Amino acid sequence: MRLVQWHEGETRRVGVPSEDGRSLQPVQDADSVYRLAVEAIRGRHTLEQLVRGRLSSQSVSYDEVMSGQRLLPPLDHPDVARWLVTGTGLSHLGSAAARDSMHAKLSQDEAQLTDSMKMFKWGVEGGKPRAGQIGVQPEWFYKGDGRCVVAPGQALELPAYALDGGDEVEIVGLYVIGDDGTPWRVGFALGNEYSDHVMERQNYLYLAHSKLRQCSYGPELLLGALPANVTGEARLTRNGEAIWNESWLSGDDNMAHSITNLEHHHFKYADFRRPGDVHVHFFGAATGSFTKNVKAKVGDLFEIEAQGFGRPLRNPLGAARRHYGPVSVKPL
Repeated sequence: MRLVQWHEGETRRVGVPSEDGRSLQPVQDADSVYRLAVEAIRGRHTLEQLVRGRLSSQSVSYDEVMSGQRLLPPLDHPDVARWLVTGTGLSHLGSAAARDSMHAKLSQDEAQLTDSMKMFKWGVEGGKPRAGQIGVQPEWFYKGDGRCVVAPGQALELPAYALDGGDEVEIVGLYVIGDDGTPWRVGFALGNEYSDHVMERQNYLYLAHSKLRQCSYGPELLLGALPANVTGEARLTRNGEAIWNESWLSGDDNMAHSITNLEHHHFKYADFRRPGDVHVHFFGAATGSFTKNVKAKVGDLFEIEAQGFGRPLRNPLGAARRHYGPVSVKPL
């Protein structure tokens, strides 16, 4: 089952896409996936069970919702400060050709490897522990709170201080923390983590700066387990023509770390188990136009799709909305 959130004026709605993807079947007495998830946790139901029991007989045109730019992220929080966005890097193995090249590099003496390659090697060797064991921890980064999230179909801003605004094609894990501090995985979505790759390439210690950008995920939330082998297509279009496109892979079969290992190393921190919070966690870039040195321009359209995830995630690249100058801090 997949869920979608959208708005009709001041009213919010939750619905299930039809099998042909043309319509949305609303969930009765539901204005957010977040509230449904909390209710399911407290009632000891699965979210799918709860939703199936409340499906309306009505339908809404999915095309009209999209063309009216009424989509919302498929999981959000009424308080943006309690909607945390984070991520993991160096987690994907890539295509077969990339794997062969990677294994050749990792066969070198570890002293000859860059810090990034060392961390990647540690993931390959210890990122998929046996059940009940803890694997090596991954690279981790903070992206922001709910204010950095852009709804599907809306523009990702290219800040005036940015050197680049590039897509990062990923799977996103979506979570709600239960009343007792237990993390509950609501499901998965397509994600564009969107970063400044030019800044990051100047020096990898700029990684934290490069990640403090907007992001987008959705439009659909996939309930249940993530397929072990996720396959998809991503593209960057300019004036209606693709200037970059590539197949991408994700899921445990195509990753150095297992999803459960990445989840453990995020939620092991007690600060990330505060009851009632929402967590959005990017599992690492499977690909992106920056990998082929393609530089996105304002007006370009990022598109990400994958089998089983419903409609593609689309976001245009938008111009800076604010002038950039020195920020003055005033003494008290």
